Amino acid sequence: MIILPKHQYWTDIPIISIAFTPLLYFVAKRELFEYPLIRNYLFLLGGIPVDRQQSIRTLDSFRSLLSLLRAGEKIVIFPEGTYFRDGVGAGKSRLLQMILSFQEELKYRIPFVPVGIRYGERKGWRRRVEIRIGPPLFAEKESGATFLTHRVMEEISRLCRLPRCSNELRNAPACRRQGLRNAESSGLKP
Repeated sequence: MIILPKHQYWTDIPIISIAFTPLLYFVAKRELFEYPLIRNYLFLLGGIPVDRQQSIRTLDSFRSLLSLLRAGEKIVIFPEGTYFRDGVGAGKSRLLQMILSFQEELKYRIPFVPVGIRYGERKGWRRRVEIRIGPPLFAEKESGATFLTHRVMEEISRLCRLPRCSNELRNAPACRRQGLRNAESSGLKP
């Protein structure tokens, strides 16, 4: 399965590791693997580097993804591609499209599981964290990746009770305004 969680803080990674039974494999941008401590941590987590600029450099990573899917493993991808606090980003469909292209070879439909993470207010060093796991979503073909990504991001927004916002709107007030417009137009309540 492909686990698609909300991404707000670096702590999302250990939180997801706790919420699902091991072993998980995390897809991360290649740049993170350039720093020795982070690289070691990511490899311990089963990190899979992806070059977002030149996908040809990621060919070995795609082969690894296919092998992991064949073995029935759980792969974690943060669909927003970066941190979004106080809102849910648009999501990126290119990697999901590549994964969907494996379905015919795998001979099964890959479940894409949206996950909402909601952080409560800080109380000293503590903060309540709520994790909500949505039902698996599916797409028949790689041409359905954009629609699947849209559905996943709507579900993540619902699960973590945060408004949707576009990638261009990074600051919280603008994101909230955009999220409210998106929620109103789709009939969802923020």
